[in-house]
Amino acid sequence: MPRFPACPARAPVRLPCPAAAEPATSVLEPPFAKGTNSVGFYADDATDHLRELEDKLNRCLAAMTMHFQPIVHASTRARFGYEALLRSTDRSLPHPGAILDAAERLERIPAVGRAVRAQSAKVIANSPSERGVVFINLHLLDLFDKQLTSAFAPLSKVASRVVLEITERTSLEGEIDLRYRVAELRELGYRIAIDDLGGGHARMGTFTLLDCDFVKLDMSLVRDVDKHPMKQRLIKSVTELCREQGITIIGEGVETDAEAQVLVDLGCDLLQGYLIAKPALPFCDPL
Repeated sequence: MPRFPACPARAPVRLPCPAAAEPATSVLEPPFAKGTNSVGFYADDATDHLRELEDKLNRCLAAMTMHFQPIVHASTRARFGYEALLRSTDRSLPHPGAILDAAERLERIPAVGRAVRAQSAKVIANSPSERGVVFINLHLLDLFDKQLTSAFAPLSKVASRVVLEITERTSLEGEIDLRYRVAELRELGYRIAIDDLGGGHARMGTFTLLDCDFVKLDMSLVRDVDKHPMKQRLIKSVTELCREQGITIIGEGVETDAEAQVLVDLGCDLLQGYLIAKPALPFCDPL
């Protein structure tokens, strides 16, 4: 440890009598001048940050595009459909997850959801039925949007070709039963998928297998599944349970032939991932 020169001796300091002293200021108080509102200072700083975040979000949404990633039958690799994925040519927020995080913080999830559904509906309406179904991500908070269950919404007009993919990115406070909303969506012709089963968010707390037509295995389960017997046993139990209920299983995030083969052997019905194709503007793969 470096040595420092000793400090010279200092004369003792006499403190004034408490009765005659000015009111003391706590050493824990921030060093603002008298009359300065420290709470207001921090509030202004937070407000500026939120304004900057909102500006970034607005720029990303103005440049938003939808990319589509193919989903294929596991055994034949024939096309089953696509997942619609949010993208933006503006990089103010670096990736889709950052856009959704900003929307959650700014309470703009309904606006983002409507934009995604409107753009996706336009693509679906202008594409032939041979393209199959399109999976569209649905935030839990989207279930409170009345436009979602409106028969006049753009997406409702192509509901028979749409699978709504529900992800529990955030948990809702209280015991809120949203299954009646899912029932309304089914009446409009939508099918329902539970996304990221086995991941950190999909806890099956809000929905059960009885509420869905498809289950997507989280890519954390799929990654290197050929090397992990424990993952294989877990996926096998899920596929057996879903088959009993007539539910279709999708292996998401498949990147290698070895992963794909193990998923086929374990009973997965559909595959999605970079091994099949990367997300792209509609539609890069031939009919």
